[in-house]
Amino acid sequence: MSDTDTKEPIIGAGVPRIDGPDKLAGRANYAADNLPPNMAYGYGVFSTIAKGKVTRIKVDEAKRMPGVIDIFHHGHFPSLYRTPSSFVQGNKVEETRLPFEDERVYYEGQFVALVVADSFENARAAARHVEVEYAPESAVANLAQGLEDNGTQAGGGHARGDAASAFDSADTTIDVTYHTPVETHNPMEMHASVAYWDAQGNLTIYDASQGVVVERNALSKIFAIAPERITVHAPYIGSGFGSKLWTWPHAIATAAVSRELGRPVQLVVPRQQMFTTTGHRPETRQRMRLATDGNGKLVSLRHEAINTTSFTDQYVETCGSVTKSLYSCPDLTVSHATTQVNRGTPTSMRAPGAAPGLFALESAIDEMALAAGVDPVQFRLDNYAERDESQDLDFSSNHIVEATKQAAERFGWHERNPQIGSMREGREIVGYGMAACNWEALKRPCDARVSLRADGTAFASCATQDIGTGTYTIVAQAVSDVTGIPVDRITVKLGDSSYPDGPISGGSWATATTLPAIAGAARNALDELKRYATGSNGIFAEASADDLSVADGALRYDGKQASFAEVLDAARYGSADGEAHTEAADSKYSYRSFGAHFVEVRWDPGISHLRVSRVVSAIDVGKVINETTARNQVEGAVVMGVGMGLFEATEYDERNGRPVNNDYAEYVVPVHADQPEIDVILLDYPDLAFNEYGARGIGEIGITGLAAAIGNAVHHATGKRIRELPITLDKLMDDVPQAQSA
Repeated sequence: MSDTDTKEPIIGAGVPRIDGPDKLAGRANYAADNLPPNMAYGYGVFSTIAKGKVTRIKVDEAKRMPGVIDIFHHGHFPSLYRTPSSFVQGNKVEETRLPFEDERVYYEGQFVALVVADSFENARAAARHVEVEYAPESAVANLAQGLEDNGTQAGGGHARGDAASAFDSADTTIDVTYHTPVETHNPMEMHASVAYWDAQGNLTIYDASQGVVVERNALSKIFAIAPERITVHAPYIGSGFGSKLWTWPHAIATAAVSRELGRPVQLVVPRQQMFTTTGHRPETRQRMRLATDGNGKLVSLRHEAINTTSFTDQYVETCGSVTKSLYSCPDLTVSHATTQVNRGTPTSMRAPGAAPGLFALESAIDEMALAAGVDPVQFRLDNYAERDESQDLDFSSNHIVEATKQAAERFGWHERNPQIGSMREGREIVGYGMAACNWEALKRPCDARVSLRADGTAFASCATQDIGTGTYTIVAQAVSDVTGIPVDRITVKLGDSSYPDGPISGGSWATATTLPAIAGAARNALDELKRYATGSNGIFAEASADDLSVADGALRYDGKQASFAEVLDAARYGSADGEAHTEAADSKYSYRSFGAHFVEVRWDPGISHLRVSRVVSAIDVGKVINETTARNQVEGAVVMGVGMGLFEATEYDERNGRPVNNDYAEYVVPVHADQPEIDVILLDYPDLAFNEYGARGIGEIGITGLAAAIGNAVHHATGKRIRELPITLDKLMDDVPQAQSA
């Protein structure tokens, strides 16, 4: 904050989104809204088998259809290079296999051809007349088949002590297995790319991307040109939930086809293929073995997870990433493994690893508490780790005990009757459940630029993205915090790879990474402005830069004040500019965010109706930068967690690996009628060891543990321990084997 500012601080205030007016007025251009002159339109032809080979593609009829320009496939496509797909190098892609690389088919919905025409309608019509012949092979359709056919591939883990021996000698033990299905991201904005090349061979691409810098670097490798010759734009994104983190084949194909045709090309992935070729959260099987001593303290914990992955890439869903550090336990083993199936490559989905992992862990913790005869809240309070035992490090900041107690008090946990099915209101049986939530706090290197302009405004830029979470607004808040310039006088530009390098928008690290760089750039711009002010032609020529103070967009000295604009005008400069670079977080501490969910469910056995009626969530994510957008992030994550717990599952035909509900009609997500009453408590303890603002990310943590809290509440209401998501009504019926009481 500026040093003489007495107004309410801008950091923490619920500032309205500065990008809101453009979105409401339709001025915000998303990827498919960009329409360069002479643009052609692509439409995919997608495999109708899950495994096999393309033996023949007949395109003659389709080529004769109106407006068709060309049809590309494995026999007619430019030669490209693979990228190393390295996270460290910053050139990662989702599928390392290039589009149309060969005739192999690895999953249904894979691109096997691409029709390009003069209009979207003509391209789509012609695509339906491309005839593809296959030599199909028997597909591996699900995790069980993958284990039987392919076994597993190791995916890493963590161990300390001797968990097996401690388990065998413990007072109380449980050994249970949990299952989570494939979930599909389904952001409202479909994946889309618009690409064109100029006469000098430079590529411009508008893409629905959560990482424009990484996409630029990957395309540089694929097309073997310098990164400086590629510009990736993603100023607005209709969310992504992780599916837009890295580059998919459709973006590569769009750029390649545009170069071949010498004109701009647009390609939008249809909704059905967003279930097949743009990622998903993989299916998991998680075995949990927990043990306690006679005092209810954990003495052994084993979390063994297997997830499905594709035949082209290994993706590890790190379900035990939270297990190794959330609870204190001297003897612990976490292991991850994968098994190959004929589905597209999985990818990160909101809180990857932790969301399915905490369903298993927090369900098992609940089962362990009941087996030990301890209240589930008290059991957690007794066993929360005070430091990160997996790294032998102190937590930089950890208020999970307070979060749990505050949420329990607000929720009314003390009114809970622990007897199964004992709490009723009218026809409904009321169930109470809770779970801890947890997510790692990450901070990456970042560059930023800030200009203080002669008209009294400020300009800030960084190549990070705003995926709908409010990044534009918090960047403006940071500039205002340093300079005192009102937020409405600050222009923020994001989502352009030509701006200073910024992080991907994922993993809850954009805020913690970007704000320190923005603040540093603003301070450097102020330093330059002070040099102008104290120069020979400056307004404060008699002073030194250190004598000047800053407040409300002005410099002050010895009772005299001059606005930034006046300082620049006197020195005859158009702007004072600053850049900054910040590094990743150090390794002195374990950086994590913490919280707890409390859930009330209502079960009406007469009409077999289950609903989540109320959620109280207390979240400890360090300093809250914008109270409104932070609360909104948790509320949205809670709703997504309700979907995970009760509704969402992408289903595949076990005979052939085909997705059978790959549309919004049959892939069930929560609607307005499913929304519970949501009460969010934000603890707001700055984590100054992590960064200067003390802010940790908030986008991921809200979904973690929520499905487990629902499952625990369902058990309290019905006596049914559902260990396979989603918790559908058939699993609550007594004549279904998996629904029998625990």
